[in-house]
Formats: sequence, structure tokens, C-alpha cells
Amino acid sequence: MTTVDTPIYRLRRGTRPLLISIPHLGTTLPDEVRAQLTAEGPVVADTDWHLDTLYAFAEALGCSVLGARVSRYAIDLNRPADGQSLYPGQTTTGLCPTETFHGVPLYAPGAEPDAAETARRLDAYWKPYHAALADEIARLKAEHGRVVLWEAHSIASVLPRLFDGKLPDFNFGTADGKSCAPEVIGAVLAAIEAAPFTRVHNGRFKGGHITRAYGDPAGGVHAIQLEMCQSLYMNEDAPFAYRPDLAAQVQPWLERMIDAALAAV
Repeated sequence: MTTVDTPIYRLRRGTRPLLISIPHLGTTLPDEVRAQLTAEGPVVADTDWHLDTLYAFAEALGCSVLGARVSRYAIDLNRPADGQSLYPGQTTTGLCPTETFHGVPLYAPGAEPDAAETARRLDAYWKPYHAALADEIARLKAEHGRVVLWEAHSIASVLPRLFDGKLPDFNFGTADGKSCAPEVIGAVLAAIEAAPFTRVHNGRFKGGHITRAYGDPAGGVHAIQLEMCQSLYMNEDAPFAYRPDLAAQVQPWLERMIDAALAAV
């Protein structure tokens, strides 16, 4: 396995036909972005915390892992470049988020990123991540014929502004079946049939931009997003500590899912 390490992302190239993408892993705020934010910004509360640690087993399985270094507060790598909403009519955050998941402003009034600043961030942070993502998918597909793109995400289990009640533990998204063949997602779901966790498929989270844009089952790319409740493996309140005792209960099931996805392709 080889590693590509840049200020924007870290890519660990594997040998098997599965790529784990973690676009919201980053906690780095570039100086030019940090200077624009309110005091809430550096907390980077809406990070998908510790997913590189939780999925560390995947490298031993030979999977590729691509993790962002730059925070979603600079730019959201899982939003389309034109900023179109992925969930029309529902509350969500944008390409360059102006508030947290709880609705706390990230900028002083009138200081939100304008079109020129958004374009700068697209060029500086968004495009390099997507270039690496597309290149790695193409490399794996050329070598193996088919590839699974596993979009790894996590979120606080209770966020009244974004959804009602508590989320299921595992939230699978395949863009209503468009991003992944039934036999691939079916194998993944079958692998956790006995798991002591609640789950839903194409519920509140159907898959973000990456799942929808790169998933092409007919072309051999099967994209699955898994949005997990952070309560499964960490403390959801600052300082957002990793909980090895909790993680040890969920990791074997994650490994079963990854194994099942690999077997299916």
C-alpha cells in the first residue's frame, strides 16, 4: 500500500476493490478561512469525528481510504459544486456552511462567503479532493472491473433542527437504489441482520453528492453511504472524545459489512 499525503487529504491506496471516502473527517481550518469565522468556527463541532480510527481495520483488509484534512466549515466536499440542495424543502447546510447543524452562525452578519470566495474554496479544497477520489475509483475499476465506494459519515444522534427524534444507528443511502446494485447493498444489509443496532435504508439520508455523482452500478461503481450515530463510538459533546469501549462493539459489524461488500463485487 502507498500513501499520498497533502494539506487537503490523505489517501492510502489499497489492493482490493473498495474505497472508503471520509469527506467530513477534516478539522483543519486554513488561516484565510479561520480569519473569517466567528468563535464558533474553530470548534468544528460538525466534524465526522474519529472515523479514520473507527475504520482503521480497513487498511489491513487491503481497502483504499481517502480522508479529508480540511474542515467542512471551509467547504463541504459532499455537496455539489453549484451549491444545489440535495434535500429540497428540508433544512440542511450548504456548500460553504454559514451556520452549524444547531443553527449557530459561523459568520458575522454580512460576512458570509460571496461568489468569489466560494469559487476560491472550490479550487483550493473541493477540486483536489474530488480529483483524488475520481482517480482512485478509476484505478481500482481498471484493476478489478468493479469497485465499491463506501461513503463513511457520522452525525450526532439527536439534532432537532435537521430531523425528528433520534436517528437509527445505521443510516444507509443508495440514492433510492440508483447508486448501487441490489445484490451489493443486499449483501451488506444481510451481514448485519443479527446486529444489535437499528437501521434504515434510504431514509432521512439517501446519500450525498459523492454517492449520487460517483455511483454508477451499470458502469461497475457501487456507491453506498453509511451515516452512523456518533453515540455508537464516541461522546457526542465537546471535546468529542473517542470511546474505545463503544467502538469495540460496533467495529466487528462494520468489518462484516465491508467484507460482504467486497465479496459481492
